[in-house]
Amino acid sequence: MFSDDLFENILINPASQGADSLHVISGYATAAMAFHHINHAMNQGYKIKVDLVVGMCPNDGLSVSNHKGFKKLVEEDFAGIFNCSYVMTPPAVHSKVYVWTKESQPILGFAGSANYTQNAFRSKQREAMAACDAEKAFSYFQQLLSDTIYCTHNDTDNFIQLYNDNYSRKKQQIIEQEEFEETTPDHIVGLPKISISLLANDGTLPKRSGLNWGQRPEQNREPNQAYIRLPASVYHTDFFPENTIQFTVLTDDGKTIICTRAQQNGKAIHTPHNNSLLGEYFRNRLGSPSGSLVTEADLAKYGRNDITFYKIDDETYYLDFAV
Repeated sequence: MFSDDLFENILINPASQGADSLHVISGYATAAMAFHHINHAMNQGYKIKVDLVVGMCPNDGLSVSNHKGFKKLVEEDFAGIFNCSYVMTPPAVHSKVYVWTKESQPILGFAGSANYTQNAFRSKQREAMAACDAEKAFSYFQQLLSDTIYCTHNDTDNFIQLYNDNYSRKKQQIIEQEEFEETTPDHIVGLPKISISLLANDGTLPKRSGLNWGQRPEQNREPNQAYIRLPASVYHTDFFPENTIQFTVLTDDGKTIICTRAQQNGKAIHTPHNNSLLGEYFRNRLGSPSGSLVTEADLAKYGRNDITFYKIDDETYYLDFAV
């Protein structure tokens, strides 16, 4: 039985033994966990595929941010190596089963208490996993597939209840019964929040850091590279996860971005898969050309020089950059 270092023992080490695909059945799962897992495996030199089944959707639905995050991973970030589907037919599936295959043949299986989330696999809570019969685990996974729908299917929202992230399914049902119409930004009212200036302490916009981190032609950097600078008053708190932990950011204009903290003391937020994603996003919002130098005038014309993060949970945030 494994109770320590589950991330390495269950999710990484089998790849070093030749396994090439992981099939996951998890009652609950997060897009941030999928990104962290696959990205870490790739950085270690392992070429793996992950096929995820999220089991508790018939009972609890799924958050909008995770649904959008899963779709983005399937269609963009890890196209061809990550698949995700949701159980849509009751009864819901509360199992946590991980089965590794090599050339489509099951070779290692694990079952236990750990959901496919960072909280479960990063020592945030006590979990235990034990080896199980790989063939039976793989057969169980395959049997469930007929009761699932792919996250990218056009009719997913007709079969799976998607809810705003700060509401549980039960709360959402109460709201619907009261015939209360949810509107943005009302759905983030009451959440913990932090506003962060995009300007430096002297009120100027840095020309070679922050949104302009990539403006270093002598280093042959991609000019859209960017990060969000966190002041000490923020990075010394627990508002954001610790360094190396990925989290999902849902923006006010409907985008989904996987982020993490970086640099000394975790004083910056960046996009681990591609450091240019934040720069591209903000230039698009500002109406600035791709790769251009962002200036104070651009922010003034747009009408805002700060952003606000709302904390939905430890792996999910909402970014407001609306005027």
